[in-house]
Parts: sequence; structure tokens; C-alpha cells
Amino acid sequence: MNLPNKITISRIILIPIFLIFMLVPFNFGEIYIINESTPVSHFIGALIFILASTTDWIDGHLARKHNLVTNLGKFLDPLADKLLVSAALIVLVELQLAPSWMVIVIISREFAVTGLRLVAAGEGVVMAAGQMGKLKTVFQIIAISALLLHNVPFIGFGIPLGDITLWIAVILTIISGWDYFAKNMHVFKSSK
Repeated sequence: MNLPNKITISRIILIPIFLIFMLVPFNFGEIYIINESTPVSHFIGALIFILASTTDWIDGHLARKHNLVTNLGKFLDPLADKLLVSAALIVLVELQLAPSWMVIVIISREFAVTGLRLVAAGEGVVMAAGQMGKLKTVFQIIAISALLLHNVPFIGFGIPLGDITLWIAVILTIISGWDYFAKNMHVFKSSK
């Protein structure tokens, strides 16, 4: 197993650790940032999410740079991304930090696009992620990170960064999903 795939697997392993810190009622106290507080366990969980999200860029960069792209990596990388983002979004709903309807829109789009990719793969068509989808992912990660930190680093400045970026992520999710299906309708027409 090559290094990029090991990094991807480490991202999957970090998910249950992230969930433990976010959902188990540890009493590690509070951490204060710019006169605002957040539970220490949530701060640690947010750092784990941010670290895991960063590994997505690292493994992809290494795989492309050193020609280490494998079928296992092509399978694991998007799976790890979707598991991590879905787990974090569901945690945000559980903690009442994100509206469930927004999370449903984001996760539904991921299921729909994954289904379209499976149909395309069955037809021998490889569908790469578009720029809009990549931008959507960036805003999702920023929104989730800020919300996991309870917006604490930004509240002192009067900016609900997590809420703003979550709205942007939802809008980009809808637009990129629509774009993805519009550009790839031929997959359904040509399938048997």
C-alpha cells in the first residue's frame, strides 16, 4: 500500500476519534478565544476534523506528483471525504449548530452524484470533479470547521462565519449538483 492510500486510511480512522470528542460528554472544561468560550472536547474535535480535511489535499497531491494513483485510492479517497463531511454535518445537527434541512441537501447531493458516477463507471465513463464541486467542498470545510468551533474565533468580530459559509456551501451544492447532472445526462440516455 502506497503513502497516499495510507494517508487516506488515516483520514477514515480519524472519523470515530472525531466523533468521540464531539459527542461523548467529556468535561475537560472550556477554552477561551477572543473572550468567547467553547468546550475543550469540541475544540479538539474541530482540530481533528481540520487535520483530517487537510489530509485530503495531501494524499491527492502526493498521488499525482509521484504517479501513485491507484484504483484503491480512487475508491477510498472520495469515500473518506464523504464519510468525514457527512459525519461532521450530522454532528452539527446533533449539537444544534446547523439546520437539518441544509445537511440533508448537502448529503443528498453527494448520494446523487455518487450514484451518477456509478452509472457512468458501468458505462466506462470516468467523471472528474468540476471546479464548482471543488469550490463547494472548500466552503463546506470552512463552514464545518467554523461551526465545530462554535464560531468562537469569529464571534468577537461580529461575523457568523460558519453560518455564512454554510449558506454559500448549500447554494454551491445545489448549483454544482444541477451542473453535474446537466452536463452528464448522456450517461442515463446511453445506459441500457
